[in-house]
Amino acid sequence: MKLSFVIPAYNEEAYLPKCLEAVLVEKKKGKYDIEIIVVNNASTDSTRQVALSYPGVIVVDEPQKGLSAARQAGFLVATGDLIANIDSDSILTPNWTDKVIDTFTKKPNLVALSGPFIYHDLSILSNFLVRIQYNIDYVFYVIHRFVLRNSSLLQGGNFVIRKTYLDQIGGFNTAFVFWGEDTNIAKRLHPLGPVVFTFKLPIYSSGRRLKKEGFLTMCYKYSMNYFSTIIFDKPFSTSYLDIRHAKNKQEFFKTNLASFNKALLYSKLSFVFIIFSLMGGSVYMYNRAIDTLLPATAMASVVIIKDHPVLSKVHNSIVIIKEKIQVLEEKIDRDK
Repeated sequence: MKLSFVIPAYNEEAYLPKCLEAVLVEKKKGKYDIEIIVVNNASTDSTRQVALSYPGVIVVDEPQKGLSAARQAGFLVATGDLIANIDSDSILTPNWTDKVIDTFTKKPNLVALSGPFIYHDLSILSNFLVRIQYNIDYVFYVIHRFVLRNSSLLQGGNFVIRKTYLDQIGGFNTAFVFWGEDTNIAKRLHPLGPVVFTFKLPIYSSGRRLKKEGFLTMCYKYSMNYFSTIIFDKPFSTSYLDIRHAKNKQEFFKTNLASFNKALLYSKLSFVFIIFSLMGGSVYMYNRAIDTLLPATAMASVVIIKDHPVLSKVHNSIVIIKEKIQVLEEKIDRDK
């Protein structure tokens, strides 16, 4: 089973090397047949030269700027049975490739597989907030896939599609320039068979967009574009910010000063959001935060919660019903 990595890159000379090096480590093991495709998406920096400096990497030039256009360009030249769509700031987690190949081998009718991000350059608090959001997303994933049966969930930058199914739907919809591209592809693939999101397939990524725009702003944008794509088959917004690596400290502080000031305001709101999530019926979300993604981070959070007079009671209640939640998760896994 051949695995083709398609990596869109617009002015990603700073982040692309670590992404490619992680994939090349997997390729050099010789365990799997791996193809690496970098799509130079109208870059004006040395992204193309950086990609070409790595032996065995195929470079495709796509002048139409946009995430879906870049993924489509890579898909059209890919020769693998599986198309792994990752971002240029992504870094594979240990055993990522093994999990993908093993899952698709065991489930020949599996259409697509996806997992969450671990933001390696964000704080513990930020990753905890992201984890809460992921579990809210997971609830909607279960509702749309198993109840409404009208869509599924794919995380853009961390999803793998069996090429035969991607061929059937004609590839990516290039009308989705940025927002909603993953929701659109998940919705279109859903009628063909299982499109699975699992916390067992995380990937490392940069949290630069979250740093720049703020947690609440990102939650709002992703949510609005998700529901707009599900209901109206179009993104809520077509405009987006290009957030790239600052070349020096002066540029970094200049470009991020506004976000820093906004973060000061959001910090208080984020604290309220955490308390609300923990005490407002988020048992499932809290449980997953403890048991999966970033276990050390989650366990550190648990220690703080246990020492708190109010949150400790919430924690104890959650532990009591943990087994029931595990039974539910096992049932969902069997239905997949």
